[in-house]
Amino acid sequence: MLNDLPALPEAQWPYADILVRLALSLSLGLLMGLERERRGKEAGLRTFGFIALLGGLGGALGHAFALLILLLVGVLAVVLNLQTLRANEGAELTTSAAMLVTCVAGVLCGQGHTITPAAVMVIATALLTWKERLSGFSMGLTEGEVRSALLLAILAIVIYPALPHGAIGPWGLVEPRAAWVTVILIAGIGFVNYILWKLYGDRGTEISGFLGGLVNSNFTVIELSSRVRAGVANLGTAYRGILLATTAMLVRNAGLLLILAPAALLGSLAAFALMLAVSAAMVLLSYGRRQGLGAQAEKPADIALELPFSLSVALKYGLLFLLLHVLGSVMQREFGDAGFYVVTVIGGLLSSASAVAAAATLASQGALPGSVAGTGAVIASLTSLAFSLSFVLRTRHRGLIGLLAASMAAVAVAGLVGVFTWRWVEPWITPWLPTLLVAPPTPALR
Repeated sequence: MLNDLPALPEAQWPYADILVRLALSLSLGLLMGLERERRGKEAGLRTFGFIALLGGLGGALGHAFALLILLLVGVLAVVLNLQTLRANEGAELTTSAAMLVTCVAGVLCGQGHTITPAAVMVIATALLTWKERLSGFSMGLTEGEVRSALLLAILAIVIYPALPHGAIGPWGLVEPRAAWVTVILIAGIGFVNYILWKLYGDRGTEISGFLGGLVNSNFTVIELSSRVRAGVANLGTAYRGILLATTAMLVRNAGLLLILAPAALLGSLAAFALMLAVSAAMVLLSYGRRQGLGAQAEKPADIALELPFSLSVALKYGLLFLLLHVLGSVMQREFGDAGFYVVTVIGGLLSSASAVAAAATLASQGALPGSVAGTGAVIASLTSLAFSLSFVLRTRHRGLIGLLAASMAAVAVAGLVGVFTWRWVEPWITPWLPTLLVAPPTPALR
């Protein structure tokens, strides 16, 4: 009789998969809880671990359970705030928000997501950990810096969608959207670097030199050179700061190539790698002989950089980029690669970032081979390097001039060696590039 009964429905529970999801949610919850526990909060390591596990279970059981658990965590946050208010300790708004973020991240883990909840929790924990530094940074912002950030957002979010698609003009040489994206990219990189300089620039002259070089290498070189001329900075510190400022310029230009035209970076990768290696070796060598160059303690360099972004900066980058873009295209069409290289030299004197961006954009549009654009980026960087040395010559400090002239000459030679090495090996490597650049299929990450 029992065998004649219909079989009851049976739920298959993927134990291994669910355990992995719960383990990830627990790990992320403990990460957040560790920070809260270290600060002595009422909700600490165990509480956040439980919240993340609850979220993971809710995500695994379905949307209804996920919403129910999120509601329960909200009630828990309300109870926590009532308890702290009764104890006259103030509301725990930050901890409450962290609890809700942890629960949502746990729900995502329970649903099978991995990259998204992990990224969210790492960012949220970083915001909690950097409380003092972020608070000090925000209180130290000037009105001009806040306006600068708002202007960058307006130009990126409001102006860009209103620009026309495709090329315009009688010869079709100008693409407004492509040009504006490049302007926003250069200005955005400068803005981020300015923030890093504001946060960490007071750690030492060398760090100030590198971070300042990411924003404006020429201005940083001028500032450090003036400190030597005024007798404020010693020889070794100023030498390392200036060399690191020019190194930062190389890093920024290589980064622009990577973002705008990876093929152009491939054509100049050997040159940039050699230049960075030689520059780093020079800095390390200087640290090894600090006693000979002057090792007394000194106040970090006070580099008064201009605002990270303004309307004048946007117009300057935009007009210079368009000029170099159009002129480079015309010169390359009329006089070949040599004509384009002449334009990159001029661009390197005005703004190496704009010259590199123009070369990369031409390569991405198919108007230039990647190797030619990469070589042009190297030439623009070397031109900017030589232009920076002209500011050092004004100090009339023989020791500093001799050291930097020798170091920059070594960097320039390394760049030229990299360019000619690539030109020599390119015929053998090019046939293999399509195979090497094809990535194997990878499972989709969520």
